[in-house]
Amino acid sequence: MEQRKMGKGPSPSLIIVDINYPDILQCLDAPVLTDAECENAYPGQITSSMMCVGYLEGGKDSCQGDSGGPVVCNGELQGVVSWGIGCALPGYPGVYTKVCNYVKWIADTIAAN
Repeated sequence: MEQRKMGKGPSPSLIIVDINYPDILQCLDAPVLTDAECENAYPGQITSSMMCVGYLEGGKDSCQGDSGGPVVCNGELQGVVSWGIGCALPGYPGVYTKVCNYVKWIADTIAAN
């Protein structure tokens, strides 16, 4: 399943000292990895509230500045950009919060405010 990630983080080809943020929102179509692939990339660090999206070969991913951005599949919010190691490094896909685990909390919070 391909998911779309959006953000304004720096290009992965730039080093962190020389960040160049785009003026236009960026989009990337990327595959959702299996739970096993995600756990293999980050042994002991992945919880049931996390998922990995990206390419194991690297080259395309979310980056610094993208945290909190959406992961959308078929027009529905599926995840939130959370963390990873570096930007688009081989073997280290992006890690995202699974929104489905927080739907009740989101609804309750909206209703209370």
